[in-house]
Amino acid sequence: MSTPALTIIGSVNLDLVASAEKLPVAGETVTGATFAQYPGGKGANQALAARRLGAEVSMIARTGEGPNRDAALALLRQDGVDLSGVVACPDEQTGVALIAVDKAGENQIVVASGANATLSPEDVNIEGHPDAILCQLEVPTACVMAALRAGSGLFAVNLAPAGPVPIELLEAADLLIVNEGEAAFYGEGLHRGGGMVALTLGAEGAVLYRAGKEVARAAAFAVPVIDTTGAGDTFCAALVLALAEGREEGEALCFASAASALAVTKAGAQPSLPWREDVEAFLREQD
Repeated sequence: MSTPALTIIGSVNLDLVASAEKLPVAGETVTGATFAQYPGGKGANQALAARRLGAEVSMIARTGEGPNRDAALALLRQDGVDLSGVVACPDEQTGVALIAVDKAGENQIVVASGANATLSPEDVNIEGHPDAILCQLEVPTACVMAALRAGSGLFAVNLAPAGPVPIELLEAADLLIVNEGEAAFYGEGLHRGGGMVALTLGAEGAVLYRAGKEVARAAAFAVPVIDTTGAGDTFCAALVLALAEGREEGEALCFASAASALAVTKAGAQPSLPWREDVEAFLREQD
């Protein structure tokens, strides 16, 4: 099996994480938390996940300059993601995500986009002919559309965070990936085209549709939950990688579900991302 080449267009953030007994409700202050700092951003998480799962990965993004950039890119650089397409903007701040996590692993996230919001279609220079392109919606939609029109390999979009997108994107994408909330936002528009739609259902697993008809379903794996941050990004990267490798749809969905399950067993979005050998060993244990 040859090594797929993936290009990720998306966000790079520094995650500031407070872990507490419970999440606050509106107007409430919760004390006694512990603090940690991790690299993050949906684009960067998906890029690192794809790399650890065995792809050759290049990333297109924008950051600020200085120590936050260095910290946000540290694991991507360490694990060999091609960062030549990540532009440093001296007049912008590197994106920051403020994350609260409770003892059950549930989270609340507020993102200050910073340089991510300044990514432009001119930055989307797809070099070579990657086997797949994966985008999210934490960068301007015009950049996602530029990637779509580049027309190389499998084109996938994680429609998160949910927001208005051109009908062309829903119709032309080869793969759309959503959770239950995002699926409710887009409704039947998800199935306008003839491509695939992957729907994650938390403890109920995941379902894959093609042209509105279910073609595969994967059960959730029972694992101890430490932190759900990054699990969805792992699912996206693993599914795109598996499909780019030519795996059958049900097998690809199972691989993605296993990878995302392992991601919740450790703290931090990027430190928790599993390696391919970990996922394969985990799947062997389930047989």
